[in-house]
Amino acid sequence: MLNIGCKVNYPNQGPCLIDSVVKKEVAGNSVSFYCLALLDDSGGELFVPVEKAEGIGLRPLLKKSEIPQLLSQLAKDSQAAKDWKQRSKDNMKLLASGSAFDLAAVVESLTRLNERKLLSFRESSLLEKAKRLLVCEVSEVLGETKIVVEEKIDCVLNARKEE
Repeated sequence: MLNIGCKVNYPNQGPCLIDSVVKKEVAGNSVSFYCLALLDDSGGELFVPVEKAEGIGLRPLLKKSEIPQLLSQLAKDSQAAKDWKQRSKDNMKLLASGSAFDLAAVVESLTRLNERKLLSFRESSLLEKAKRLLVCEVSEVLGETKIVVEEKIDCVLNARKEE
């Protein structure tokens, strides 16, 4: 069980703070929910059933010690599927996993593809979302602004391109 005050990552939403654990009546049963405050400046709240939190990918944020490994993953070249349907399916699966390393794989592969050809609107939107989620989590972990973190990530991606 995660604790109140703990920062966690919710797949497809990004970093959140566990504000409280509340009980709500659902179909005649009392169910405990984590009340999560989104840390993305939207001010949104999410309620996640405690017993389903792990199954949906709710996890503690990365540790500071994991950031260098994450950034080095962005520097590596990966091979995305050539077929757009397969690539889309693969990327959606990675995004849904909630893993920061999977987000980095999506950002890296779509950035690399974008260097060779114009991305479709759908892939461009996916790249934007994956990058935003990655920047938000790294920003929370390092205690740096999103602008600074985005510059770091862009620097790693651009250094790879120049090699």
